[in-house]
Amino acid sequence: MARAPRLGPYICGIDAALDVVSGKWKGLILWELDAHGVRRFAELRRGLPGVSEKMLTQHLREMETDGLVHREVYAEVPPRVEYSLTEHGRTLNRALAPLGAWGVERIRREGHETVDAAEPSHL
Repeated sequence: MARAPRLGPYICGIDAALDVVSGKWKGLILWELDAHGVRRFAELRRGLPGVSEKMLTQHLREMETDGLVHREVYAEVPPRVEYSLTEHGRTLNRALAPLGAWGVERIRREGHETVDAAEPSHL
């Protein structure tokens, strides 16, 4: 069950932003949808190694409730469901880009390894 959106009171803008992106996978879901456009559930799951079906479902529902992700269900047998970013989701992804760039610099500075050495094209 998706959580109800929090309506405040917020302490500051960072509090409001973190309320929407909290969770290990949400930023990665945003990046995956931004990088690849419309994705079906299985495609998203393959693009996010390590995410469980339950966690991906939960985060997608929360992100839909928060207006970041659009879920389109097609009346087919079997049903086809596709996910895409809303404009609100795209603006959040753009806002997170500097944080991602900071993270890439931290990875380089600390000499950490990454799962995928390719950097997101929008950073």
